[in-house]
Amino acid sequence: MKRRNFVKLTGLGLGTMAVPVSVLGNSVSLDYSRTPMNKALNKRLSDVALNTAKRAGASYADVRIGRYRNQYVFTREQKVQNIVNTESYGVGVRVIANGTWGFASTNDVTEDGIMNAAKQAVAVAKANSVLQTEPVELAPEKGHGEVSWKTPIERNAFEVPVKEKVDLLLSANAKAQEGGASFVNSALFFVNEQKYFASTDGSYIDQDVHRVWPTFTVTGIDRKAGKYKSRQALSAPMGMGYEYLAGKAEDKIAGPEGTGLMLYKDSYDMVEDAAAAAEQVKGMLSANANSVKPGKYTMVLEPNHLGLTIHESVGHPLELDRVLGYEANYAGTSFATLDKWETKKFQYGSDIVNLVADKTQKGSLGCVGYDDEGVKTKKWDLVRDGILVNYQAIRDQVKIVGDKESHGCCYADSWSSVQFQRMPNVSLEPGKEKYSVNDMISDVEKGIYIAGRGSFSIDQQRYNFQFGGTAFFEIKNGKIVGPLNDVAYQSNTQEFWNSCSKICDKDDYRLFGSFFDGKGQPSQISAVSHGSSTTRFDNINVINTARKI
Repeated sequence: MKRRNFVKLTGLGLGTMAVPVSVLGNSVSLDYSRTPMNKALNKRLSDVALNTAKRAGASYADVRIGRYRNQYVFTREQKVQNIVNTESYGVGVRVIANGTWGFASTNDVTEDGIMNAAKQAVAVAKANSVLQTEPVELAPEKGHGEVSWKTPIERNAFEVPVKEKVDLLLSANAKAQEGGASFVNSALFFVNEQKYFASTDGSYIDQDVHRVWPTFTVTGIDRKAGKYKSRQALSAPMGMGYEYLAGKAEDKIAGPEGTGLMLYKDSYDMVEDAAAAAEQVKGMLSANANSVKPGKYTMVLEPNHLGLTIHESVGHPLELDRVLGYEANYAGTSFATLDKWETKKFQYGSDIVNLVADKTQKGSLGCVGYDDEGVKTKKWDLVRDGILVNYQAIRDQVKIVGDKESHGCCYADSWSSVQFQRMPNVSLEPGKEKYSVNDMISDVEKGIYIAGRGSFSIDQQRYNFQFGGTAFFEIKNGKIVGPLNDVAYQSNTQEFWNSCSKICDKDDYRLFGSFFDGKGQPSQISAVSHGSSTTRFDNINVINTARKI
């Protein structure tokens, strides 16, 4: 990764995410008017791979033909910094031979190229089989025949003129500067995955996946005091098209009284949010913005913030390969070991905490019709009434937790990467009774309201953690009394989720997401969303993060 591109990403608050070289590699010239991949051709090429693998000795084989397209537009103040287009096209073949996995890939998308890749995959499996102690056993999956799925979009982002995208970013930048911002970086990220999957189970699956993410960082400087403050966008990456940037009035939710925040549900107004960010940055720099006093507080956490905490303290520790110790890259294994699940009594959270995994949630980043080993996607419980009830597992794992079918959460970030278990959307169910965020704040005597994500750290077992945020507001006697600075809260996963005392209803439910969830070695990224309503946690330890010189 070039240093210039790294600085851009970290400036946008992405420094804690894993971004591979391929995402920000050399720009290429793309014709986005090209038609989608040819299904008839893909079926013929897939049969070449499957038949070759079986003749070479494979008991099972699957093939993924993929075209992966990305466009990123970067601006700063009045200038366009970069426009990056990438496209990658190729084939990955995965097999089981002699009870062992083998994988090979190629960008030679011809019959000869695919035949060679299939033979190589079988050769890899046979070579590795001498080290295999137990044969791979797949949960059964019926063939789906020829099926298609597409992200339900209204406007394909890749067909929108670049000028329109640039004008939007520069308008947001201008509005932030008009409001007093010293600096502003903004960006648009667009992803399109065209994927064709076929397997010896009898599936031929064509999918067209779209994702979009608008974001910015607004920074204000008080030169006399030698201070600066920043506020990131309150957008969420979404599994949608360009319509997400429409900023429809019905999708806007006024933040709690006294915050000046506008929050967004199914569409986003970037210009409006940039203007509000400039005002909030001025508030953070004002003499009225107190530095938090360390101590125990009631925390009121809005969905765009809580999503990151869900990701780190629920999503990752309940990946079954981490639980088993097979995966330890990107912050270790998991405290949520099988013995805790086997008791059927492990209190992961309070009895109002219901956490679900879902690959079917409309508008989410993880929403697809079928996963990357041809399993139809679904929704299932991870924590029900506070009790740990399940994990995230794929075809060669589910027998460990007594399930007879895969959860449908297998994914590879490229045709050249082997698919493995990845986090689905993991979300906190909303409260069942009518209860708004203003109702929640009115019930708090001493607390802090946090909006937006910030820096975080978590230990190697996904247990002890610390989280910051984007905007902080002090709550006294049921009212927000002003902005706060230098806030971070500390807890451990079980203590934190057991302190959950109230959840707002479905009207407040929104998504957080990440384009850059890193896992594995060699590393891969995936896109995932986390939904919740504003949620209250009692008696949480808050520290002051101010830098002392």
